[in-house]
Amino acid sequence: MNFQQLRSVRETVRRGFNLTEVAQALHTSQPGVSRQIRELETELGVEIFVRAGKRLTGLTAPGEVVLPIVERLLNDADNLRRAGEDFAAQDRGTLVIAATHSQARYALPPAVRDFRATHPQVVLQMHQGSPQQVAQMLLSGEADIGIATEMLAETAGLVALPCYRWTHVVVVPPDHVLAREAEQGRTLTLRRLADFPLITYEGGYTGRSHIDQAFARHGLKPDVVLAAMDADVIKTYVELGMGVGLVASIAYDESRDLGLRAIDTRHLFAASMTRLALRRGSYLRRYAYEFIRCFASPLTPELVERAMREAAGEGEADGGDEFEI
Repeated sequence: MNFQQLRSVRETVRRGFNLTEVAQALHTSQPGVSRQIRELETELGVEIFVRAGKRLTGLTAPGEVVLPIVERLLNDADNLRRAGEDFAAQDRGTLVIAATHSQARYALPPAVRDFRATHPQVVLQMHQGSPQQVAQMLLSGEADIGIATEMLAETAGLVALPCYRWTHVVVVPPDHVLAREAEQGRTLTLRRLADFPLITYEGGYTGRSHIDQAFARHGLKPDVVLAAMDADVIKTYVELGMGVGLVASIAYDESRDLGLRAIDTRHLFAASMTRLALRRGSYLRRYAYEFIRCFASPLTPELVERAMREAAGEGEADGGDEFEI
Protein backbone atom coordinates (compact mmCIF):
# COMPACT_ATOMS: atom_id res chain seq x y z
CA MET A 1 0.00 0.00 0.00
CA ASN A 2 1.36 3.45 -0.88
CA PHE A 3 0.23 7.04 -0.91
CA GLN A 4 -0.05 7.18 -4.70
CA GLN A 5 -2.70 4.47 -4.53
CA LEU A 6 -4.59 6.41 -1.88
CA ARG A 7 -4.33 9.64 -3.87
CA SER A 8 -5.65 7.86 -6.95
CA VAL A 9 -8.73 6.71 -5.03
CA ARG A 10 -9.40 10.12 -3.47
CA GLU A 11 -8.89 12.03 -6.71
CA THR A 12 -11.10 9.62 -8.64
CA VAL A 13 -14.02 10.46 -6.36
CA ARG A 14 -13.26 14.19 -6.46
CA ARG A 15 -13.10 14.18 -10.27
CA GLY A 16 -16.43 12.43 -10.71
CA PHE A 17 -14.79 9.08 -11.67
CA ASN A 18 -13.21 10.64 -14.78
CA LEU A 19 -9.82 8.94 -14.98
CA THR A 20 -8.55 11.30 -17.66
CA GLU A 21 -8.97 14.23 -15.28
CA VAL A 22 -7.51 12.18 -12.40
CA ALA A 23 -4.39 11.45 -14.44
CA GLN A 24 -3.98 15.15 -15.27
CA ALA A 25 -4.40 16.17 -11.62
CA LEU A 26 -1.85 13.60 -10.43
CA HIS A 27 0.55 14.23 -13.34
CA THR A 28 0.50 10.62 -14.49
CA SER A 29 -1.18 8.49 -17.16
CA GLN A 30 -4.68 7.03 -17.16
CA PRO A 31 -3.36 3.44 -17.26
CA GLY A 32 -1.13 4.35 -14.32
CA VAL A 33 -4.16 5.51 -12.29
CA SER A 34 -6.08 2.34 -13.16
CA ARG A 35 -3.12 0.21 -12.10
CA GLN A 36 -2.78 2.01 -8.76
CA ILE A 37 -6.47 1.48 -8.01
CA ARG A 38 -6.38 -2.19 -9.03
CA GLU A 39 -3.29 -2.87 -6.89
CA LEU A 40 -4.96 -1.33 -3.84
CA GLU A 41 -8.16 -3.29 -4.44
CA THR A 42 -6.12 -6.49 -4.76
CA GLU A 43 -4.30 -5.79 -1.50
CA LEU A 44 -7.54 -5.02 0.35
CA GLY A 45 -9.40 -7.94 -1.22
CA VAL A 46 -12.42 -5.83 -2.19
CA GLU A 47 -13.49 -3.69 -5.13
CA ILE A 48 -13.65 0.00 -4.24
CA PHE A 49 -15.38 1.20 -7.41
CA VAL A 50 -18.42 0.11 -9.40
CA ARG A 51 -17.44 -0.58 -13.02
CA ALA A 52 -19.33 -0.48 -16.29
CA GLY A 53 -16.91 -2.03 -18.75
CA LYS A 54 -13.68 -0.02 -18.36
CA ARG A 55 -15.47 2.99 -16.83
CA LEU A 56 -15.79 3.70 -13.11
CA THR A 57 -19.30 4.83 -12.23
CA GLY A 58 -19.42 4.99 -8.43
CA LEU A 59 -18.33 3.58 -5.10
CA THR A 60 -19.13 0.06 -3.96
CA ALA A 61 -20.37 -0.58 -0.42
CA PRO A 62 -16.79 -1.38 0.71
CA GLY A 63 -15.64 1.73 -1.16
CA GLU A 64 -18.00 3.88 0.90
CA VAL A 65 -16.27 2.58 4.04
CA VAL A 66 -12.75 2.81 2.61
CA LEU A 67 -12.98 6.40 1.30
CA PRO A 68 -13.16 8.21 4.70
CA ILE A 69 -10.18 6.14 5.89
CA VAL A 70 -8.23 7.11 2.77
CA GLU A 71 -9.10 10.77 3.39
CA ARG A 72 -7.90 10.55 7.01
CA LEU A 73 -4.63 8.82 6.05
CA LEU A 74 -3.82 11.44 3.43
CA ASN A 75 -4.82 14.23 5.79
CA ASP A 76 -2.54 12.83 8.50
CA ALA A 77 0.31 12.52 5.99
CA ASP A 78 -0.21 16.14 5.01
CA ASN A 79 -0.23 17.15 8.69
CA LEU A 80 3.02 15.23 9.22
CA ARG A 81 4.66 17.08 6.33
CA ARG A 82 3.41 20.42 7.63
CA ALA A 83 4.70 19.69 11.13
CA GLY A 84 8.14 18.89 9.76
CA GLU A 85 8.15 22.05 7.63
CA ASP A 86 7.00 24.09 10.60
CA PHE A 87 10.00 23.17 12.72
CA ALA A 88 12.48 23.14 9.84
CA ALA A 89 11.47 26.40 8.17
CA GLN A 90 10.60 28.47 11.26
CA ASP A 91 8.61 31.48 9.97
CA ARG A 92 8.93 30.72 6.27
CA GLY A 93 6.25 29.18 4.12
CA THR A 94 2.91 29.78 2.42
CA LEU A 95 -0.48 30.50 3.96
CA VAL A 96 -3.55 30.14 1.75
CA ILE A 97 -6.69 32.10 2.68
CA ALA A 98 -10.04 31.42 0.99
CA ALA A 99 -12.64 34.15 1.42
CA THR A 100 -15.72 35.63 -0.16
CA HIS A 101 -15.32 38.84 -2.15
CA SER A 102 -16.67 41.10 0.60
CA GLN A 103 -14.41 39.60 3.25
CA ALA A 104 -11.34 39.78 1.00
CA ARG A 105 -12.06 43.36 -0.05
CA TYR A 106 -13.22 44.96 3.21
CA ALA A 107 -12.51 42.80 6.28
CA LEU A 108 -9.15 41.19 5.53
CA PRO A 109 -6.85 44.08 4.49
CA PRO A 110 -6.01 45.25 8.06
CA ALA A 111 -5.24 41.67 9.11
CA VAL A 112 -3.07 41.09 6.03
CA ARG A 113 -1.19 44.34 6.69
CA ASP A 114 -0.55 43.51 10.36
CA PHE A 115 0.46 39.93 9.60
CA ARG A 116 2.89 40.94 6.86
CA ALA A 117 4.54 43.41 9.21
CA THR A 118 5.54 40.61 11.59
CA HIS A 119 5.88 37.70 9.13
CA PRO A 120 7.52 39.14 5.99
CA GLN A 121 8.87 35.75 4.89
CA VAL A 122 5.47 34.07 4.75
CA VAL A 123 3.85 34.13 1.30
CA LEU A 124 0.12 34.86 1.51
CA GLN A 125 -2.17 33.52 -1.20
CA MET A 126 -5.75 34.78 -1.41
CA HIS A 127 -8.45 32.75 -3.18
CA GLN A 128 -11.91 34.28 -3.61
CA GLY A 129 -15.17 32.48 -4.19
CA SER A 130 -18.68 31.77 -3.00
CA PRO A 131 -19.24 30.38 0.51
CA GLN A 132 -19.66 26.95 -1.09
CA GLN A 133 -16.34 27.31 -2.92
CA VAL A 134 -14.60 28.51 0.25
CA ALA A 135 -15.86 25.42 2.09
CA GLN A 136 -14.75 23.13 -0.73
CA MET A 137 -11.26 24.67 -0.85
CA LEU A 138 -10.89 23.95 2.85
CA LEU A 139 -12.14 20.38 2.56
CA SER A 140 -9.86 19.63 -0.39
CA GLY A 141 -6.81 21.07 1.35
CA GLU A 142 -6.39 23.89 -1.19
CA ALA A 143 -6.80 26.48 1.57
CA ASP A 144 -5.60 26.63 5.18
CA ILE A 145 -8.15 29.16 6.47
CA GLY A 146 -11.61 30.05 5.17
CA ILE A 147 -13.57 33.22 5.92
CA ALA A 148 -17.20 33.75 4.97
CA THR A 149 -20.55 34.69 6.43
CA GLU A 150 -22.90 31.86 5.52
CA MET A 151 -22.61 28.07 5.25
CA LEU A 152 -19.28 27.38 6.94
CA ALA A 153 -20.90 26.33 10.22
CA GLU A 154 -23.18 23.95 8.30
CA THR A 155 -20.49 22.11 6.35
CA ALA A 156 -19.45 18.69 7.63
CA GLY A 157 -15.73 18.38 8.17
CA LEU A 158 -15.15 22.02 9.11
CA VAL A 159 -14.65 23.77 12.45
CA ALA A 160 -16.26 27.22 12.34
CA LEU A 161 -15.29 29.97 14.79
CA PRO A 162 -17.29 33.20 15.14
CA CYS A 163 -15.36 36.41 14.44
CA TYR A 164 -17.66 39.44 14.43
CA ARG A 165 -21.25 40.50 13.79
CA TRP A 166 -22.26 43.07 11.20
CA THR A 167 -25.39 44.54 9.65
CA HIS A 168 -26.54 45.84 6.27
CA VAL A 169 -26.95 49.42 5.10
CA VAL A 170 -28.93 50.96 2.28
CA VAL A 171 -26.82 53.03 -0.10
CA VAL A 172 -28.30 55.68 -2.40
CA PRO A 173 -27.09 58.78 -4.29
CA PRO A 174 -27.06 61.96 -2.14
CA ASP A 175 -30.11 63.43 -3.92
CA HIS A 176 -32.23 60.26 -3.62
CA VAL A 177 -35.59 60.61 -1.88
CA LEU A 178 -34.59 58.07 0.77
CA ALA A 179 -31.49 60.13 1.58
CA ARG A 180 -33.65 63.22 2.05
CA GLU A 181 -36.11 61.32 4.24
CA ALA A 182 -33.25 60.04 6.40
CA GLU A 183 -31.92 63.59 6.81
CA GLN A 184 -35.40 64.62 7.97
CA GLY A 185 -35.30 61.93 10.66
CA ARG A 186 -37.81 59.56 9.06
CA THR A 187 -37.16 55.91 9.94
CA LEU A 188 -36.85 53.60 6.95
CA THR A 189 -39.35 50.73 6.85
CA LEU A 190 -39.38 47.55 4.82
CA ARG A 191 -42.59 48.60 3.12
CA ARG A 192 -41.00 51.87 2.05
CA LEU A 193 -37.86 50.05 0.86
CA ALA A 194 -40.01 47.67 -1.20
CA ASP A 195 -41.23 50.68 -3.24
CA PHE A 196 -37.84 50.89 -4.98
CA PRO A 197 -35.86 48.59 -7.28
CA LEU A 198 -33.14 46.91 -5.23
CA ILE A 199 -29.54 46.00 -6.04
CA THR A 200 -27.97 43.56 -3.60
CA TYR A 201 -26.03 40.31 -3.20
CA GLU A 202 -26.62 37.02 -4.96
CA GLY A 203 -28.29 34.26 -2.98
CA GLY A 204 -25.90 32.64 -0.50
CA TYR A 205 -23.64 35.70 -0.29
CA THR A 206 -23.04 38.22 2.48
CA GLY A 207 -26.22 37.79 4.50
CA ARG A 208 -28.62 37.72 1.53
CA SER A 209 -30.74 35.13 3.34
CA HIS A 210 -31.45 37.63 6.14
CA ILE A 211 -32.67 40.16 3.58
CA ASP A 212 -35.01 37.66 1.93
CA GLN A 213 -36.30 36.39 5.28
CA ALA A 214 -37.12 39.89 6.52
CA PHE A 215 -39.22 40.74 3.47
CA ALA A 216 -40.94 37.32 3.54
CA ARG A 217 -41.92 37.73 7.21
CA HIS A 218 -43.76 40.93 6.31
CA GLY A 219 -45.39 39.45 3.21
CA LEU A 220 -43.37 41.68 0.89
CA LYS A 221 -41.63 40.77 -2.35
CA PRO A 222 -38.63 42.99 -3.09
CA ASP A 223 -37.98 44.05 -6.69
CA VAL A 224 -34.35 42.90 -7.02
CA VAL A 225 -33.26 44.22 -10.41
CA LEU A 226 -29.61 43.23 -10.09
CA ALA A 227 -27.74 40.77 -7.87
CA ALA A 228 -23.95 40.60 -7.62
CA MET A 229 -21.22 38.94 -5.55
CA ASP A 230 -19.23 42.12 -4.99
CA ALA A 231 -20.34 45.23 -3.07
CA ASP A 232 -18.24 47.45 -5.35
CA VAL A 233 -20.31 46.26 -8.31
CA ILE A 234 -23.52 46.95 -6.39
CA LYS A 235 -22.38 50.48 -5.49
CA THR A 236 -21.38 51.21 -9.09
CA TYR A 237 -24.86 50.48 -10.39
CA VAL A 238 -26.46 52.42 -7.55
CA GLU A 239 -24.41 55.46 -8.59
CA LEU A 240 -25.75 54.96 -12.14
CA GLY A 241 -29.28 55.33 -10.77
CA MET A 242 -30.43 51.76 -11.42
CA GLY A 243 -31.80 51.24 -7.92
CA VAL A 244 -31.31 51.28 -4.17
CA GLY A 245 -28.36 49.27 -2.89
CA LEU A 246 -28.26 46.91 0.07
CA VAL A 247 -24.69 46.10 1.12
CA ALA A 248 -22.76 44.98 4.18
CA SER A 249 -22.03 47.88 6.51
CA ILE A 250 -18.29 47.15 6.24
CA ALA A 251 -18.53 47.80 2.48
CA TYR A 252 -19.45 51.47 2.91
CA ASP A 253 -16.71 54.01 3.57
CA GLU A 254 -17.89 57.61 3.83
CA SER A 255 -14.46 58.97 2.88
CA ARG A 256 -14.28 56.86 -0.29
CA ASP A 257 -17.91 56.50 -1.34
CA LEU A 258 -18.41 60.21 -1.89
CA GLY A 259 -21.17 59.65 -4.42
CA LEU A 260 -23.32 57.69 -1.99
CA ARG A 261 -25.15 58.07 1.30
CA ALA A 262 -25.71 55.21 3.75
CA ILE A 263 -28.90 54.58 5.71
CA ASP A 264 -28.79 52.26 8.73
CA THR A 265 -31.00 49.15 8.47
CA ARG A 266 -30.06 47.23 11.61
CA HIS A 267 -33.69 47.56 12.74
CA LEU A 268 -34.86 45.84 9.53
CA PHE A 269 -32.51 42.91 9.01
CA ALA A 270 -30.97 40.39 11.39
CA ALA A 271 -27.27 40.77 12.08
CA SER A 272 -24.90 38.42 10.24
CA MET A 273 -21.91 36.58 11.66
CA THR A 274 -18.57 36.35 9.88
CA ARG A 275 -16.93 33.01 10.62
CA LEU A 276 -13.42 31.67 10.25
CA ALA A 277 -13.29 27.99 9.39
CA LEU A 278 -10.63 25.29 9.43
CA ARG A 279 -10.68 21.74 8.15
CA ARG A 280 -11.31 19.35 11.02
CA GLY A 281 -8.15 17.46 11.91
CA SER A 282 -5.79 19.70 9.94
CA TYR A 283 -2.40 20.80 11.27
CA LEU A 284 -1.92 24.56 11.55
CA ARG A 285 1.54 26.01 11.35
CA ARG A 286 2.44 28.55 14.01
CA TYR A 287 2.10 31.53 11.73
CA ALA A 288 -1.45 30.43 10.82
CA TYR A 289 -2.45 30.98 14.44
CA GLU A 290 -0.88 34.43 14.24
CA PHE A 291 -2.90 35.31 11.16
CA ILE A 292 -6.08 34.18 12.87
CA ARG A 293 -5.27 36.40 15.85
CA CYS A 294 -4.63 39.36 13.52
CA PHE A 295 -8.05 38.89 11.93
CA ALA A 296 -10.03 38.21 15.11
CA SER A 297 -8.12 38.96 18.29
CA PRO A 298 -10.44 36.89 20.56
CA LEU A 299 -9.40 33.78 18.62
CA THR A 300 -6.25 33.03 20.58
CA PRO A 301 -4.11 29.98 19.71
CA GLU A 302 -5.35 28.31 22.90
CA LEU A 303 -9.00 28.78 21.93
CA VAL A 304 -8.44 27.59 18.36
CA GLU A 305 -6.53 24.51 19.54
CA ARG A 306 -9.28 23.68 22.04
CA ALA A 307 -11.94 23.97 19.33
CA MET A 308 -9.96 21.69 17.02
CA ARG A 309 -9.42 19.11 19.80
CA GLU A 310 -13.11 19.09 20.72
CA ALA A 311 -14.10 18.70 17.07
CA ALA A 312 -11.65 15.82 16.61
CA GLY A 313 -13.20 14.06 19.60
CA GLU A 314 -16.74 14.27 18.25
CA GLY A 315 -16.21 12.15 15.12
CA GLU A 316 -18.15 12.70 11.93
CA ALA A 317 -21.25 14.86 12.12
CA ASP A 318 -24.01 15.88 9.74
CA GLY A 319 -22.90 19.49 9.86
CA GLY A 320 -19.86 21.52 10.78
CA ASP A 321 -18.75 22.27 14.30
CA GLU A 322 -19.46 25.82 15.46
CA PHE A 323 -17.99 27.26 18.65
CA GLU A 324 -19.00 30.28 20.68
CA ILE A 325 -16.38 32.60 22.15
